[in-house]
Amino acid sequence: MVVPRKNNKSSDGPDLTKGMEKVKSLRFFPPYGSMNESSTSDSCPTCRGIGRIPRGHEDQLVAVIPCNDVRLNPRRTKLYVCVSMVVCLLLCCLILFFLFPRSVTLTPVSVLSVMIYFAPEQFTVEIQVTNLINVTNTNFVPVHIEEFNVQSLISGAVVGKTKICNLTAIATRSKKSYTFTNDMLVTDRGLYSYCRSESINIHTLFLELQMTMNISYFSHTEQLSLDTFEYIDCGKNSTIPHPMA
Repeated sequence: MVVPRKNNKSSDGPDLTKGMEKVKSLRFFPPYGSMNESSTSDSCPTCRGIGRIPRGHEDQLVAVIPCNDVRLNPRRTKLYVCVSMVVCLLLCCLILFFLFPRSVTLTPVSVLSVMIYFAPEQFTVEIQVTNLINVTNTNFVPVHIEEFNVQSLISGAVVGKTKICNLTAIATRSKKSYTFTNDMLVTDRGLYSYCRSESINIHTLFLELQMTMNISYFSHTEQLSLDTFEYIDCGKNSTIPHPMA
């Protein structure tokens, strides 16, 4: 007769074994929030005191990093901050250097030709003077000429006005020359007699030119003004260039 072997494991055996494994595991893991195994500390809220993270709860892991951890003290922080400040300062200086508005100058050069036409019936003199001017752009961007106006005066009286709107732009850091013809009409009989006199070899006539030029660059408009004088011979035609006064 075969007698069955008694099972020494009671009905609550598995629970007892599980409890012993839990106690054994806790020996190697100090309580949460304590550097030792003090009983006054709380258990880890993430691993529930078992020292392991349940599956599906990895994103709830809480890591406690000591204050003396090297990861909390990055190396060469002052060096990186200083280098960043120097680079930003250098970029700002470069931007200001290239984009800072500079001067645009208008300079008269010479009188290229003078054409004289007499009208004996009206005692008038029609004068056409071709002038040469230079415009210098010291900016790092092109300058567009919107409008150029010239007003001619003789002894304070206005004798002619010229307006030009089709001048080309001036390239970056360059100088460009422009020619324009100024038409004038002298109606003074005294000047007419002076220019027609045969006893005078050179009939010098002084002209005052009031020049204004509207330019645009850096999305803004600026006006250049210049007053200059030139002398011409109103008694005959001349195509020999000579400098302005």
